[in-house]
Amino acid sequence: MRKIAVIGAGQMGTGIAQTVAQNGMHVMLSDIDLASAQAGKDRIDAAVAKLVGRGKIEADAAEALLSRITPVADYAPMGEADLIIEAATEREEIKNAIFEAAGKVLSPDAIMASNTSSIPITRMANHSPDPARFIGLHFFNPVPVMGLIEVIPGLATAKDTTDRVTAFAEGLGKQVVLSQDEPGFVVNRILLPMINEAVFVLGQSTAGIEDIDKGCRLGLNHPMGPLELADFVGLDTCLDIIRVLYKTTRDSKYRPAPLLVKYVEAGWLGRKTGRGFYDYTGDSPVPTR
Repeated sequence: MRKIAVIGAGQMGTGIAQTVAQNGMHVMLSDIDLASAQAGKDRIDAAVAKLVGRGKIEADAAEALLSRITPVADYAPMGEADLIIEAATEREEIKNAIFEAAGKVLSPDAIMASNTSSIPITRMANHSPDPARFIGLHFFNPVPVMGLIEVIPGLATAKDTTDRVTAFAEGLGKQVVLSQDEPGFVVNRILLPMINEAVFVLGQSTAGIEDIDKGCRLGLNHPMGPLELADFVGLDTCLDIIRVLYKTTRDSKYRPAPLLVKYVEAGWLGRKTGRGFYDYTGDSPVPTR
């Protein structure tokens, strides 16, 4: 694949675009308007500049990387893309609208992929022009650092589509986990119930924030405790995913923790808002309760 389109210039979309461009491919980066897409590229520029400053990448390589990323205002240029990756917010109605609009310019041999972390691929494929060329391609945050990609074919996904997307993912230097199209796939099917249960433990006053995270870091040998990780992911994203698991399976074990719902309703979404289970406004994170 030579040309990739990424729809969504937020944290995930810019990470995907940076990673793809760093591996020699040209990227079209889009968002709701050109200014938002350009702002996404500007954030990539700043991230790459830090890598140059740390000696992780040469200045000429950084310049070449950035030259391969083109902000675009609409879907029309994506008719030249070999692969269109949707990386919008984890809301199914928003994703479906993107698939329908981008599908109008999808070339006959191109593939459409969703970076969803939980929503069923088979269901979303119905909003694409050709379900055989639709697949899940789940990157992990931060994309340039994390070494894993989940590849999730839907019921109608062609084997050729799965093979091509797997080769693309491996070409980015990532390890691939192939998952069947079940809610949450592999990683989030395991991770989000753990985060949700940690919030239940906090809400029931079984232990405090620091002790819950310390217990998982030291007792489970995790690099980050579940509440700290939830803040990193975004509490709204965590809630969206656990709600997808609950709505899709109707299994009570996925019922969202009431305290998680309250934090999201309060706008305490984690690092991105400066407050979640920890307060990030000072020099170091402090538990909020």
